[in-house]
Amino acid sequence: MAAVKACNILITGANRGLGLETVKQLLEDSCPKRHIFATCRNPDGPKSEALRELAKKHPSVITIIRLDADDPCSIKESAEKVGSLLGNNGLNLLVNNAGILARGTIQTSSVESMKNTFSTNVIGPLLIIQEYLPYLKKAAKASGTPGMSCSKAAVINVSTVGGSISTMPSLFKQFPVLPYCVSKAGFNMLTVLAAEELKADEILCMALHPGWVKTELGGEKKPWMPHPAGELAIRTLQNH
Repeated sequence: MAAVKACNILITGANRGLGLETVKQLLEDSCPKRHIFATCRNPDGPKSEALRELAKKHPSVITIIRLDADDPCSIKESAEKVGSLLGNNGLNLLVNNAGILARGTIQTSSVESMKNTFSTNVIGPLLIIQEYLPYLKKAAKASGTPGMSCSKAAVINVSTVGGSISTMPSLFKQFPVLPYCVSKAGFNMLTVLAAEELKADEILCMALHPGWVKTELGGEKKPWMPHPAGELAIRTLQNH
């Protein structure tokens, strides 16, 4: 596999599913200066055991950071921690992967489910971009090369067909997840507007849809397993 050249990478929701698989795929790259900040809501919890084991095997490459996308204080604290570890270096790649799914229809969706999904899937990524933007800007300025790329400075928002206004209506009866779909549509707009604003700083911002993956979030009956989906995601990053 060709290497993703980004040195300093942060991934949210890195303790399971696609996030964990992306960490594994990045470890296969031959990048000697690579450092991965693998973030999750509860680093000490049982759902983070696989990530902890991975970090033990690669202590010089992986640092686990607590980051709860639904908690502004947690986001800010994580950025301060990562900033102290980066020192004079910038952050080359920010992967907004964390998200939650809530089921519901027009008739059954509750205020709570709408607020929770929007908070985690839209507001959280916005705050994460805001807090980590100084480090992305530093990486972009330090590169010394024109243009935009994932190796220079980039924000990758992991999206889904659930946020597609053109595609999702035909799938809605099979997958009645209105709160999730509405939040992901908002997430896609966040990506578009972030790309428009951040291009002045030569920071790439794009959405990445790896397919419907068999994970705790995606469910058990999905066509993609995390490994091939993670590999596809890495290949996509290599080309941008």
